[in-house]
Amino acid sequence: MKVAVAALLGLVAPGLAGAAADVAAGRKLFASCANCHAVGPGARHGFGPQLNGLAGRRAGSVADYAYSPAMKASGLVWNEATLTAFLRDPNTVVPGTKMRYWGLGINEAKVADLLAYLAATQPR
Repeated sequence: MKVAVAALLGLVAPGLAGAAADVAAGRKLFASCANCHAVGPGARHGFGPQLNGLAGRRAGSVADYAYSPAMKASGLVWNEATLTAFLRDPNTVVPGTKMRYWGLGINEAKVADLLAYLAATQPR
């Protein structure tokens, strides 16, 4: 399913507001994230925190998850710009994060697709 990125619950990649994102492609991308993260109704923490309520949340702020000191001290608030940058290169955005992920690089379509999937799976 293709959706307009601009309509994604505040999870919009900069420069992609007019683009169409593919939720199904985002689901496939999230499969590698699901080794550590969960999203949607009933999501629980794994090796990484659950991702419900991500848009507008301060990084490292969910009380019952043991974030790295770097993430807690980052001062980030998850929005389109911070999440897009983090998905592209987590270790540059938060040096010292314990997240072991190389990032999506500058692939705009993959970033938009993953954001679309995250937005589509948020509990309502």
